[in-house]
Amino acid sequence: MKSFIVLTAALYLLIGNVLAQNKFAGTWEGSLNVGRPLRIVYHLTSEDGLHYDATMDSPDQGAFGIPCTGARVNGDSVIISLKSLACTYTGTLTDTNKISGIFKQGTASLPLELSKSYSVTVINRPQTPKPPFNYLVEDVTYQNPAHSITFAGTITIPRGAGPFPAVLLITGSGPQNRDEELFNHKPFAVIADYLTNRGYIVLRVDDRGVGKSTGDRTHATSADYADDASAGLDYLLTRPEVDKKKLGLMGHSEGGMIGPMLAAKRKDVDFVVMLAGPGIKIAQLMAEQNAAILEKGEMSADAITAYKQLYQDVVAVIIAAKDSDVAEIGIHRVVNAWKAKHDANIVYATTHIEDSASQQHFVNQFMEVYNNDWYRYFMAYDPEPVLKKLHCKVLAINGDKDIQVISKTNIPGIKAALAKSHCTTWEAKEMPGLNHLFQHCKTCTVTEYGKIEETFAPEALQTIGDWMDKHVK
Repeated sequence: MKSFIVLTAALYLLIGNVLAQNKFAGTWEGSLNVGRPLRIVYHLTSEDGLHYDATMDSPDQGAFGIPCTGARVNGDSVIISLKSLACTYTGTLTDTNKISGIFKQGTASLPLELSKSYSVTVINRPQTPKPPFNYLVEDVTYQNPAHSITFAGTITIPRGAGPFPAVLLITGSGPQNRDEELFNHKPFAVIADYLTNRGYIVLRVDDRGVGKSTGDRTHATSADYADDASAGLDYLLTRPEVDKKKLGLMGHSEGGMIGPMLAAKRKDVDFVVMLAGPGIKIAQLMAEQNAAILEKGEMSADAITAYKQLYQDVVAVIIAAKDSDVAEIGIHRVVNAWKAKHDANIVYATTHIEDSASQQHFVNQFMEVYNNDWYRYFMAYDPEPVLKKLHCKVLAINGDKDIQVISKTNIPGIKAALAKSHCTTWEAKEMPGLNHLFQHCKTCTVTEYGKIEETFAPEALQTIGDWMDKHVK
């Protein structure tokens, strides 16, 4: 799930990528000054000296192997972009071992000097599946003709006589590859391996505009991604190995919202598995997420309560505003009224507003949300009416340490909606000790994801597999 706090904290988490010429190849390391040093490492590789792949590490945040999304090189200069977070890095090679540049997010700029590095970081991800596999693995492509998109993915098929039940995996928000790869974790690869070994066909796919899939994400919303998932189901129906009466969807985070959206429209969906999918209004969910992140940052209870109210009021303006001018005026009005009620220390601690310029910067960040089609659709979404329309079997699980989708309100929301649905078989449950990625956690912060070796808790995998064996096979 995305949020304003996560967006501004992206400076610490997910910075970007590099493509280069030969002189840019290798490992580059530098440090951002964000009130404390924050190491950034880029790894650049090329097979032909012309086209480059890159990953990024943020070792201090436990983030390793983050796939790069876009950059270009012109002579001794490189421009690195991360459109989904409005980030760019512009650097110039000052000698063979140094790049000097500026990192920007929104209107903020920070210097970032990179030096050639020869250190090696070993990342242990013991659950990542490794061949040989006890099932068939096939790379596939198929079309979404309505959007002129070619999707690329991997289908895994049990050995033996079929047909087999089949499930399409749907990624969370933001550009994701078929493994839903984050911090060198590959949760969808882990899930696919586990379920295929239990007798299920699993299709996992690069999102539109990611990896080997084509398509433009610029104006796409969750509704468009539901159309993409529908094309995946259509493809599964063409496979002779698939049991057409046992076709399902499994989505994580936003994918857990898209799955029910699609299942409510299609009568051929037999089951849906929601992994930390939303059961309450997204505006409420995101306010709770922001409060939980602030709490993990040891913000005072009064400050958290104050910011949560501001966030809810600003989002209400964003949802209701008919154009950007109305939205900007409305956000300023809400901020001014909120500032009048709260101590200046709380105002600065939660928003960094101290004068008109910093207030305008704060408002501009929310205007980026308003002007983003995905965000605006997402923030206005209410899953309750969709969940009530479902007629398929449903399993919903949510870690009780999840600070992005808070289980104590989310699970009751799902239960209340499904109780009024057409579903005769459903279950919604908390998973003790697990975070948003279904890892066992200690601090249970977003920044801990990459530090944890476990990709997906065994008991969560077993819960999914046992439920599917009971209700799908």
